[in-house]
Parts: sequence; C-alpha cells; structure tokens
Amino acid sequence: MIQNAAIRVLKSADVILSEDTRHSGKLLQFYNIKAQLLSYHKFNEAQREQAVLTRLKQGEIVALISDAGTPGISDPGTQLAKICAKENIDVIPIPGACAVVAALSASGLDTDEFTFVGFLPKHSGTRKARLIVSSNETRTQIFYVPPHKLSQFLEETTPYFGESRQCVIAREITKLHEEFWRGSIGEAKEEFLIRQPKGEITLLIEGKEETKAENPTESQLEEELKGLISDGHSLSTAVKTVAERTSMRKKEVYSLALKKFGKQIQVEDEADE
Repeated sequence: MIQNAAIRVLKSADVILSEDTRHSGKLLQFYNIKAQLLSYHKFNEAQREQAVLTRLKQGEIVALISDAGTPGISDPGTQLAKICAKENIDVIPIPGACAVVAALSASGLDTDEFTFVGFLPKHSGTRKARLIVSSNETRTQIFYVPPHKLSQFLEETTPYFGESRQCVIAREITKLHEEFWRGSIGEAKEEFLIRQPKGEITLLIEGKEETKAENPTESQLEEELKGLISDGHSLSTAVKTVAERTSMRKKEVYSLALKKFGKQIQVEDEADE
C-alpha cells in the first residue's frame, strides 16, 4: 500500500535511497519511476552520508524509503535526518503505514500512553535490563520481533512479565495476510510453539497494573546494574539510572551496588579525588 503523495515525491526525486534496491526496484518499475536508485542500509549509512549531503546542498531532491514501515523507526534514516537538521536542510516526512501506531490502534490495549521499545539489544545483560524496566512499566510496551524468534522471545519475557499478562501479536499489517492474535503471554507461548508465523511482527504487551509501587528484587536490581555497566556506563551513572527508573532511593541502590561491586566503586571514588 502506497499513498499518492509518496508516488509524487518518488517521481520528483533525483535520487532514491533504498534499504534493498532489488525490493524497491520492483515498486519503482511498477509505477514507472526513473530516478537513480542507491542502496542505503545500516552497513553503508556512514559511507553514503557525505555524498548524499553534497547532492542535497546542490539542490537535488533525495527520497529515502525502507522495505517496510517508516524510515528512521527501527530502520535506516535517523542519522541522515539528524545531519540534515544540523545543516538546515528540510526533511519532509511522507506519512504512511507505521506498524507501531497501526498495531496499537487496533490492539484493544491502552493507547493513552505507550513505550516503543523496538528490537531488543543483542547483548544479554542489556536485554535483561531492558526487560526489567519494561515489565514494571504501566504503559503498553511495544516490541519488534523477528518471526523466527517469536517463540524464543516469549519464553525470554515470561520471567519478567509473567504468563497472565495480556498481549497482542500483530503481523503483516496492511498486507494480504494481516493477522492480530490476542491472549495471555502463556497462551501465546503455547500457540506459537506449534506454528511459526511469517512476516513482520509487532508484539504489544499490556502495562503493569497500577498498584503501590513495588521495589524490584535484589536480583533484578543486580541484573539491571550489570547490564548498564556492561553497556559502558560508569557505576555512579548506573546507580543513578536505576534509582530514577524505580521507586527506590539512590542511597538504597548505591548500598546494593557497594555490596555487589564494592571494589569497582572504590576505584571510581579514588579516580574522582
């Protein structure tokens, strides 16, 4: 599905940047669009930037499209938009189907507030820290999940969200085989253990019920601190971040950090003197 506005922009462009030129080439051929087509993906963004910037400064129209979804939303484009903004070059969005918003609007889950997490980090410590934070949010949590990893993802999230939390699994949104599956995380584990879905998947999990703020367990805090430190944050920054994300005072988190990572804190303190 493509809007008329998008077709007009593509026809007026001097060059079109595409995540996959083979995929996009078929679309351009169908609409008889003759603009130059260049690949632009996470592996060559940095190399393309200067050449694209030069063309823009020369007055050319550059269009950016992604295989599915919206450029810059878990897809290439964020860095290019940032550079253009810095150089005072207009960046004009052409709104289209966005899996996050489309899935949320039809999910039946709370839409007043939500957190778009996207794809989880690959590093296990950082993944755990992210899941701890997400599972304690009262807002609807939205993830992108590769179809072949859905069953594994559901198993991974269960210790944090529990089996009774409601979820919605949306796939192939706006396409021929669009599907919305609704149920608990426990039911989803059973369902998708016996069938592997195809296509782009958006997983939505309902937020935690608002009750009296519960402090994370000591093991959860330790995992989150570990994840942040593994991600390159200093211990003091990790303590501050964890305290802000929970109902705990910074002093309490620091006390735990002192117990678990005492030697490292001492080294930092000596370095600060």
